[in-house]
Amino acid sequence: MTTGLPSQTQVIELLGGEFARAGYEIEDVVIDTRARPPRITVIADGDTALDLDTVALLSRAASGLLDGLADIRGSYTLEVSSPGVDRPLTSEKHFRRARGRKVELALSDGSQLTGRVGEVRNDLLALVVRRGRDWAVREIALSSIIKAVVQVEFSPPASAEMELATKSEVGRAAGTEAGA
Repeated sequence: MTTGLPSQTQVIELLGGEFARAGYEIEDVVIDTRARPPRITVIADGDTALDLDTVALLSRAASGLLDGLADIRGSYTLEVSSPGVDRPLTSEKHFRRARGRKVELALSDGSQLTGRVGEVRNDLLALVVRRGRDWAVREIALSSIIKAVVQVEFSPPASAEMELATKSEVGRAAGTEAGA
């Protein structure tokens, strides 16, 4: 039985340019044919947060492009959203987009670290970590990170911690400590 819906690849090819023009890239497309009506979910991410106005704009553009396909039959539901907070950070762009966020890392040496994401450059992550009562920037090789997940925070971070995360630069010797 054919659903009359485009494939994941077709959706990405059809919508990719429109999303790129808006400053976002399609991370994933999920097509659920069991839902009634069938659901097409487009997950997009960019260097700026995906706000409700942008979601509405992208949804209208995507709907227009999808409706123009000759082989779409019947109704479908389109959902445009950003990746969930529980999505693992797996590439340099994910870390760059998470700057200022608190993350939990599992490293290849078996250790775990929690810190705030600073600058990412040349396969290095500047991670703001606790050192005694103060904050320090630790450089971590992205290649040594096995798993990284953004942590949900219920209270605002310390101002000194956020300042280091937003100003920290990879490769600066002052105030940094060697990483894994």
